[in-house]
Amino acid sequence: MPDPGPFPSPPSPTAAPAPPTARAETALERILRGPSGLGTTGLSLVPREPVPLPPAALSPAPRDGAPDAPAGGAAEGRPIPGLYFHPVPDPDPVRVAEVSRRIKRWAVEEVQLYPEEWEGEFDGFSVGRYMVACHPDAPTIDHLMLATRLMVAENAVDDCYCEDHGGSPVGLGGRLLLAHTALDPLHTTAEYAPAWVESLGSDAPRRAYRSAMDHFVRASTPSQADRYRHDMARLHLGYLAEAAWAETDHLPEVWEYLAMRQFNNFRPCPTITDSVGGYELPADLHARPDMQRVIALAGNATTLVNDLYSYTKELAAPGRHLNLPVVLSEREKLSERDAYLKAVEVHNDLMRAFEDAAAELAAACPVPTVLRFLKGVAAWVDGNHYWHQTNTYRYSLPDFW
Repeated sequence: MPDPGPFPSPPSPTAAPAPPTARAETALERILRGPSGLGTTGLSLVPREPVPLPPAALSPAPRDGAPDAPAGGAAEGRPIPGLYFHPVPDPDPVRVAEVSRRIKRWAVEEVQLYPEEWEGEFDGFSVGRYMVACHPDAPTIDHLMLATRLMVAENAVDDCYCEDHGGSPVGLGGRLLLAHTALDPLHTTAEYAPAWVESLGSDAPRRAYRSAMDHFVRASTPSQADRYRHDMARLHLGYLAEAAWAETDHLPEVWEYLAMRQFNNFRPCPTITDSVGGYELPADLHARPDMQRVIALAGNATTLVNDLYSYTKELAAPGRHLNLPVVLSEREKLSERDAYLKAVEVHNDLMRAFEDAAAELAAACPVPTVLRFLKGVAAWVDGNHYWHQTNTYRYSLPDFW
């Protein structure tokens, strides 16, 4: 999974594209634009210009460790200069507070996710603010909690198996396989089933996976649950590729790194936007190649947002952390600054490709559930950027401007 987790664990910025020729707005554009009232910015699929930045935004953000707003509250943060993104309103504070309260109770009381000394990092993750921002169409808090539990569980596995808290590339495949059985249950003989069931409570990541998935299965359809299992298998495959490179000290080519990031990325999160929204995108529509391209591009763009905002945090950590600026710097012989700015360009290209692909699909298949799903994925993309920008407890910008 990309860097966010509840535990401690690029040339000049792209210019705005030329404005389109003035013409009458088509019916398709009105559909894609979505609602225009307060809180709906993230629901538009019509490409928008990068946000102009005031001079103050060109200053580096405070270094990691600077206090954020209280857990669950908004923080201003600074966007990355030149990054193509869409601003969204601050998420509903009442929902944020309730999701934050419920997820902490779940983590502490239901799955015993972390020891007391990790509480500050869990609060600093601000997962309630994150999920409310990413799912503005969720009808209830219960729907939001489906995504919130899964997000926390995914990052528990990442941090405890791969990263900060005892993680290691050595033996990772075995750990991930056994954890995956908490999502995709083992069907075995009566003699050996009890040992498997007992194993599901043996560590915090498996307890979290099992509980979060149990909640999700009860609230979703069988095809939605199986879709999620498939995308989690993709995620685990990405973990294993990165671990294999770490074990062999392999520095991937840029295209290889981007291939790994298509699997080790946020894809499982936007792919459940219909479950969180309380409806279903039918399996045959979800499986369309053009829909799969939209979802893949959304996951790739949002994951590079993480690479860019977590850059200084990862450089300060021990060892070599692979992210796009690091790979660009070493493979293309660029300075750290030029590599970072080029990574911004790569992100921007992926964002525009995502928006183009979504608009093309909406025109080709203007089914209401398809249009709603596309808007939900776009909202997740925008909410993900909002959370990275505003979480100054975790992230800061490098001194490149």
